[in-house]
Amino acid sequence: MRFILLKYHLYMITLIVLGIMFSGVQAQVTLKDAFKDLFLIGTALNYSQLKGDDPESMKIIKQHFNSITAENSMKWEQIHPGPEKYEFKLADSLVAIGARNNMAIIGHTLIWHAQTPDWVFNDDSGNELDRDKLLHRMKEYIFTVVGRYKGKVFGWDVVNEAFEDNGSLRKSKWLKIIGEDYIQRAFEYVHQADPETELYYNDFNMWKEDKCAAVINMIKAFKANNIPIHGIGFQGHWGTEWPTNDSLYMALESYAETGVPIMITELDLNILPMAFDYFGADITKRAEMREDLDPYKEGLPDSMQIVFNNRYLDFFKAFIKYHNSISRITFWGVHDGISWLNNWPVHGRTAYPLLFDRDYQLKPVINELIKLVKKPE
Repeated sequence: MRFILLKYHLYMITLIVLGIMFSGVQAQVTLKDAFKDLFLIGTALNYSQLKGDDPESMKIIKQHFNSITAENSMKWEQIHPGPEKYEFKLADSLVAIGARNNMAIIGHTLIWHAQTPDWVFNDDSGNELDRDKLLHRMKEYIFTVVGRYKGKVFGWDVVNEAFEDNGSLRKSKWLKIIGEDYIQRAFEYVHQADPETELYYNDFNMWKEDKCAAVINMIKAFKANNIPIHGIGFQGHWGTEWPTNDSLYMALESYAETGVPIMITELDLNILPMAFDYFGADITKRAEMREDLDPYKEGLPDSMQIVFNNRYLDFFKAFIKYHNSISRITFWGVHDGISWLNNWPVHGRTAYPLLFDRDYQLKPVINELIKLVKKPE
């Protein structure tokens, strides 16, 4: 997706004009250098990194990534926890880090059924808002947040996880009160607040046929009605057996045919035993700890390391095959020790989902991934 990469470079030139100085160039091979001709390489930053409490992670972030996303600091409950209260400190920190280090800044996420306070949907007496009042509240929030970072945030996950796996719309309060057009309205409001920022729809399990079809139908409807959409956020919360390679290729092919750029977002690999029969990333689903669910407390055995390596090779073979349609790969976290999968769906496990280990070291599989770049399929 050469146009997106060119737009990213123009975006960074704009930041220079605004007087923002870049950090120094690293001499050694890094993730962002290895894939620089294919797509941006991003990561999500957590609270400790934004507060300056994890300097080792920050070294990795500056050296290896050219895009950053807010893991939680730009969600409604963090930025706007009360009707008269806005808290921008952590979000401001993310934007400052990105600007200082020549990174595309991705805002995550504006409209979501989760991590949105209950007061958003109610009036001062606790009664549920009607459609017009909730639309007004949505617009006010979007204009405040997007307006604050106008010209600084490269793109926004405008709406997150609005579809069920069967392709139906999730029965959220947004849908109940506003109706099916709440997604369209959110995109319109963000575009009005910052006409230059990119607008994305983001969801998990988008390799499933029914959800894939639903998202594609939404994109077609947006295009038919001149609703701006600039990216499909294809969440990569995947496991050792899902999605199958066939499902992944089928989904990437289907999204590529829309002509809307694909972003692989929230990428991690869950190689721990499944706690229940569920494929996805619904944060409301939880399970109790059992000994058999946390088998690798002392480290991965060689057999599972092979599984880990092979799955990441599978993923990147697909990404490279469709690199003309994929503009960004974003990992959901910097290293294994801070991944959300240590505590979801079971609290207190030892997960190994990312390319950096708990000692902040890049895992050996990167050498095999780089070989793929030299001979794209």
